[in-house]
Amino acid sequence: MLQRLAENPRTGKGPRVLILAPTRELAAQVHDSVALYSRYMPTKSAVVFGGVKINPQMMKLRKGLDVLVATPGRLMDLYQQNAVRFNEVEILVLDEADRMLDMGFIRDIRKILALLPAKRQNLLFSATFSNEIRTLAEGLLDNPVQVEVAARNTAAESIKQSVYPVDQSQKTALLSKLVRDNGWEQVLVFTRTKHGANRLTQKLERDGITAAAIHGNKSQGARTRALADFKQGEVRVLVATDIAARGLDIKQLPQVVNFELPNVPEDYVHRIGRTGRAGESGHALSLVSADEARCLPGLRG
Repeated sequence: MLQRLAENPRTGKGPRVLILAPTRELAAQVHDSVALYSRYMPTKSAVVFGGVKINPQMMKLRKGLDVLVATPGRLMDLYQQNAVRFNEVEILVLDEADRMLDMGFIRDIRKILALLPAKRQNLLFSATFSNEIRTLAEGLLDNPVQVEVAARNTAAESIKQSVYPVDQSQKTALLSKLVRDNGWEQVLVFTRTKHGANRLTQKLERDGITAAAIHGNKSQGARTRALADFKQGEVRVLVATDIAARGLDIKQLPQVVNFELPNVPEDYVHRIGRTGRAGESGHALSLVSADEARCLPGLRG
């Protein structure tokens, strides 16, 4: 994409490439990669998402750019304020398309599609390929080339998976013991709810384990700080809801713990997919209560 842009320099104000992502963290991460890969190129890029002031984003757009990374909601806000136009878009990328459907962005996506030039290249990326995604792809893509890098909705074989049967009331104590006894310095823990993430973070802190929570109720600044502290090793445990299951790129993350199992099986695949990088095998643990085990035939007994 960047090579194509470099071969045909911008003549207008753009954007020429529009990349849509479901969450602020993923949008920021994608933009960081675009900026890194185009470091020695004349390409200009920007990222826009909600939770922060809109005026600085409008100023960036007015200066002109080649690549715009955006979450759908903020992008529509900017369009409605005449801060962005789509008449020069040559390439549309839908990243984590399945997550965008899960999060209810389909209406915004359809509105955006209606505003784009009819002639363009479309790229759709999805970690899972449900019937809903297939329907979206058929309506969006014209005779597409389909590239699959793994069996449908399956976990990577390099990830070691373990189940710990434990009473619900003892989960926090077991997690604290596992962190301390194994000397884990970096572990990503998933809870089902935002309040559950906050409660678990507070309990771990009381146990002397540095922890931070990341979820939708946190301000963008708090989410960014928590993730940065975790990546830098200042926080041992990052407690997250499934907002963090998609797209978070944490190099060499050795441990992922399902403190509570997700409601959707595909989310389990995304959660444990955060562990292990660069050929290294990761370890995914699930703390499963008796009530949760009743829902999983393979765990009975």
